[in-house]
Amino acid sequence: MSQKAQKEKEKMDQIIAEARRNRQLQENTYREKALKLFPWVCGRCGREFEGKKLRELTVHHRDHNHDNNPPDGSNWELLCIYCHDNEHSRYLDAEWHDGISPGDGQETPSSSINTPFAGLAELLKGSKKSE
Repeated sequence: MSQKAQKEKEKMDQIIAEARRNRQLQENTYREKALKLFPWVCGRCGREFEGKKLRELTVHHRDHNHDNNPPDGSNWELLCIYCHDNEHSRYLDAEWHDGISPGDGQETPSSSINTPFAGLAELLKGSKKSE
């Protein structure tokens, strides 16, 4: 590796290390605030935490924006590490599928629609007339 490339790599490593330190400081700050604001209970599964287990309780940003940290904690909820991972997996799955889910108004090709009761209304009208 050339001397110039080595210097660029060292500079990039410094930038990354500093960004990680800043992120950790920010996380510690809002985590400490959240632990003071909220009971030490997972907001999803209801599991309670104390002592050494408290480290398994994480702060989840409801809008998924880690820079949105209002002092009242309105964008936070405490989740255990398992529920937190599940929440982010669901969020990533929704992004992967472009947020389209069944019944959200998206048109589907007519060949894939099964309509077992197609024409039922007409059949019922016909049976009422014959009565």
